[in-house]
Amino acid sequence: MKFVLAPDSFKESMSAPVAAAAMERGVRTIFADAECIVSPMADGGEGTVDALVGALDGEYVTTDVLNGLGRPVEARYGYVPVEQLAIIEMAAAAGIDMIIEAERDPRVTSTFGVGQLIVSALNRGARRFVMGLGSSVTNDGGAGMLQALGARLLDEDGEELPPGGAALAHLDRIDLDDMDARLAISDFHLASDVTNPLLGPQGASAVFGPQKGANEVAVAELDAALTRWARVITSTTGRDVAMVPGSGAAGGLGAAFLAFLPARMSRGVDVVMSATHLSDKIAGADYVFTGEGSVDATTASGKTLLGVAEVAQQRGVPVIAFAGRIGEGADALYSLGVRAIVPIAQEVSDLPRALAEGPKNLERAVATVCRDLALGGGRGDVARDATPPVERRERERDRDDGDESKGQR
Repeated sequence: MKFVLAPDSFKESMSAPVAAAAMERGVRTIFADAECIVSPMADGGEGTVDALVGALDGEYVTTDVLNGLGRPVEARYGYVPVEQLAIIEMAAAAGIDMIIEAERDPRVTSTFGVGQLIVSALNRGARRFVMGLGSSVTNDGGAGMLQALGARLLDEDGEELPPGGAALAHLDRIDLDDMDARLAISDFHLASDVTNPLLGPQGASAVFGPQKGANEVAVAELDAALTRWARVITSTTGRDVAMVPGSGAAGGLGAAFLAFLPARMSRGVDVVMSATHLSDKIAGADYVFTGEGSVDATTASGKTLLGVAEVAQQRGVPVIAFAGRIGEGADALYSLGVRAIVPIAQEVSDLPRALAEGPKNLERAVATVCRDLALGGGRGDVARDATPPVERRERERDRDDGDESKGQR
């Protein structure tokens, strides 16, 4: 039998690669000779680098960059030499968790370090980039990143602007003469589920600025500065990105990518699935096992599990999902290609214990499902009922309880 193991991380319990490894152990407990295709997933946020490095047999690169406040830090990204592919989470350089709350000020924080990561990857040979946009501490519209890539942002006196989004209020022109020429022959695939535009009441400053330390006055100041930024971008490039969905991602970093670089933006899980060639891996599989920490109504709105189910459904391969927690609305996934949602907890326990025992519980849950599959004769028998035996028993028990209730009326 062939299994494709494509879980997301189980937050605070195990990374996607650790979850995939636990799944493989569970499968081999019952099907020792099974073909297991391990392909950890992510949605473009935290864990994207680990998932893609694990799935593509890549390597980690560590380099010195400046964080959001211009302080030297070590940042890590992934690189897959055979594909000339760099996997970068912008939060590795300009993440909100890198700066204590008392020091967060989106008027002055910069994405300069993100540009430094791109330069490092270009020097290593990268020409394809997966960029995870999320968890930023910045609101500079990607201006700092462009400065690190060679752009000069000048005021009316021809002086270079200081870092931060607020300084963009004084922008007069953008000089691109020294932009790194390698960027023009590169491809940037932006992973983000944010659809907010750069400007306005749903824009980067208004929606995300307060999370980064901006009060009401600062939000207005930043939105005005980004309005100036968008106007000069249009006069420089001919591209109007102010209201493009996703241009407000990562404090407007999305706008800079879309205006100045060969970039396209997609749902985070779609970017990861494309980079890992998940559809090709699923072809000919008997089952796809996926999962994440919590499965509920929000999962069907575009999370990793849904993306995996969609691709598997296109290939006609059944999906079984494993979850640390199953919440209200999870049943919606049954109409979207998921055959069963299986809780990994075997007994009631407190949260710290459940998180610590996540890998062991996932391995055991997968082994239990595989044992049921083996007893049922594999994919063929399961397909006849469209529900694996674990869930089938629960469904039949609920039906029996309902019949009993009818008899008592």
